Amino acid sequence: MAEYYESEKAVSVGNWIGTFFLTLIPVVNIIMLFVWAFGAQTKSKRNYGRAMLWMTLILAVAGACLIGAFAQTILGWLAFLA
Repeated sequence: MAEYYESEKAVSVGNWIGTFFLTLIPVVNIIMLFVWAFGAQTKSKRNYGRAMLWMTLILAVAGACLIGAFAQTILGWLAFLA
């Protein structure tokens, strides 16, 4: 049976709560995701930063595609409201 060796210190609950609150602040969240993705000391924080950057990119592309697909409808609604 293989033994489990802890190779690095675990990230504390308080650190994760701080991480969560930092990602709620606009602009700071993107900067911190890059910092965590490429400069974090712990593997879990590095993986979190990379995963969140990928999710942000995927959602931004999906949002742009949806806006592009429904641009005519959106512009019609805006013209109606004006």
